[in-house]
Amino acid sequence: MSSQANRTADRGLKTRRLALSAMLAALALIFSYVEAMIPIPVPVPGIKLGIANLVIVMAIYKLGFRYAFTINCVRIVIAGLLFSGVFGMFYSFAGGILSIAVMYLLYRTGWFSMIGVSMAGGVAHNLGQLITACLIVSNVRLMSYFSILLFSGLFSGIAVGFLAALIYRRLPDMRI
Repeated sequence: MSSQANRTADRGLKTRRLALSAMLAALALIFSYVEAMIPIPVPVPGIKLGIANLVIVMAIYKLGFRYAFTINCVRIVIAGLLFSGVFGMFYSFAGGILSIAVMYLLYRTGWFSMIGVSMAGGVAHNLGQLITACLIVSNVRLMSYFSILLFSGLFSGIAVGFLAALIYRRLPDMRI
């Protein structure tokens, strides 16, 4: 194959990845909106289902870290502007960045299932948000709240990971 054909194929591949990333970012944003509409029966602030993380987990497995990170950042910025405001965006960034870093590192080891990766991501997201809250209000006693957030992150991470594993098995092998 000539170098011109290789460059054309590379551009086509990049275009497909970009288009898929945009669709996944839109899907994650829709999930964020749906999640904002669902009332949580537990009267504890900060507990969410984390269904937008389903898209991020799938992106890690299908597209790799760079695309998953970009999708996550786009979703956080737009959801922050639309639903939670600037402070909500700070908390989401802290949780999202720590979460995706932990999930990707665990994914790279090959030792954890998709459920385990997602579960760790849920806990890391809550931890990142709690550390940010401690820094903003200059009070480390907020960390006592971590025990509650630990269990909510575990449960939501397991649920999201289970759904992601089901969907992943049914998706065709996309060479993107």
